[in-house]
Amino acid sequence: MSDHNHFADTTTGVVFIHAAPTALCPHVEWALASILDATSAMRWEDQPAQPGARKAIVDWIGPVGTGARLADALAKWSMLAFEVTEDPSDLVDGERFSHTPELGMWRGQTGASGDVVLGENRLRHLMAGGPAAFHAAVDAELGGAWDRALEPLRGHPVMAEVTWLSRVG
Repeated sequence: MSDHNHFADTTTGVVFIHAAPTALCPHVEWALASILDATSAMRWEDQPAQPGARKAIVDWIGPVGTGARLADALAKWSMLAFEVTEDPSDLVDGERFSHTPELGMWRGQTGASGDVVLGENRLRHLMAGGPAAFHAAVDAELGGAWDRALEPLRGHPVMAEVTWLSRVG
């Protein structure tokens, strides 16, 4: 029996804060640094698509499951628009979490390429609803509503720098 625990493996991911009220930015920064047990110096920029809001990108390194912890912490502030990704690691699929104030949280399993993956049994269940409902059901499973809501906030590639947060010491 192996002592190697695949669920304790380290993985990487990205936190995209697409839109945060300015007053909330220090709290978001503190929450991310706390979960990642890291120091923080996030680089915030104005969000051109939403006046009065700020945006930031954080690349992170941590144990498998960190993405879910980060998304859960951020979702406590319902006015945030964000995405959290966790890359796949040995024997563990990746995840993507998307959140908007209007839609709440969506979670999808991701494969090695970052695409959302739907399992065979889930697809069979969706097909059982008939052809008319299949398109809408697949769109919902893939987080289509979240992608449509977040796309205007993603579309401004003026971010000069990405912040890396990783454990210290």
